[in-house]
Amino acid sequence: MNGNRPGTNRLTVTVFVFPGVRLLDVTGPIEVFASANAFGGRYRVQIVSEDGAGVITSAGTRIHADRRAGDVRDPSDVLVIPGGPEWETLIKDDELLDVVRRLNGTAGRTASVCSGAFLLAAAGLLDGRRATTHWRFTRQLALRFPSVRVQPDALFVRDGTMMTSAGVSSGIDLALALVEEHYGAGVARAVAKDMVVFMQRPGGQSQFSVRSQIPHSRQELLRRILDAVAEDPGADHSLSAMARRSGVSVRHLTRLFHEEAGTTPARYVEQVRVEAAQVLLETGDEPMAVVARRTGFGSPESLRRAFVRHLGVTPGAFRTRFRTTGIPLNGGETAGTSR
Repeated sequence: MNGNRPGTNRLTVTVFVFPGVRLLDVTGPIEVFASANAFGGRYRVQIVSEDGAGVITSAGTRIHADRRAGDVRDPSDVLVIPGGPEWETLIKDDELLDVVRRLNGTAGRTASVCSGAFLLAAAGLLDGRRATTHWRFTRQLALRFPSVRVQPDALFVRDGTMMTSAGVSSGIDLALALVEEHYGAGVARAVAKDMVVFMQRPGGQSQFSVRSQIPHSRQELLRRILDAVAEDPGADHSLSAMARRSGVSVRHLTRLFHEEAGTTPARYVEQVRVEAAQVLLETGDEPMAVVARRTGFGSPESLRRAFVRHLGVTPGAFRTRFRTTGIPLNGGETAGTSR
């Protein structure tokens, strides 16, 4: 795994599936590798199961297997171990864990998605290593496997030849990091843009749009205000301006935000503007002054302070991180977060 480039030998990715596997844990990384082939990558993906038969996923969809795991003889460049809702049962399946160990023994890199980390831990492959899993299960991973150094807020963690990722869609983040390692940031960035995803998401595991996090309000007036801010973050959304447009007093509007939205007007507006600025930084190369003006911050310094306050990074650092997965090409222990 030393920085292959287009035109070199094809890289083999082996994905191990089992009954009850989570569908997106399997298809998310596969889609990344398949997309990479359209931009200069050379991946060959094979799906294997314990007995070579297809499996029914937790979503009820059948996944075809290319071969039996025991028939895999040639080394794999990457082994992907997805997760599933029934991980507590899976970690007691000695035969399945033996398959994971054997496949890992022939892989240059082993990567788990979501609760797949439990399979790696139960197989003894994460002993003494840093790892992560879905945020709901990080505490259980740490308690069940105290030799694993759990990083609860990481999107993905690399420790030597082992990589682990957080919940479901973070398997896409992990796969993008592998594409960057194999074929460079340009190919990974092309895949990210094609799939309309981040190269490296800021923050930790819980990432949702600001508007969607606000509880549904019973007040039609407040819903209109929230939507208006989300639709045009760059407009004048000072407390007095919003109150005037809504025909209520500043005091009444402040009380509505507190009681119905659980936040202050100023904080909500700033969060929406930060989110809007993130989109502009991800998708374009406009100067910071333009980004600040279009998103209502007015100046690059105000934009910078807001980013540091909400994301812990500057706008410039955020833009840089969108262009790389954060995994160093020369190896080392790296967690895929931006904290």
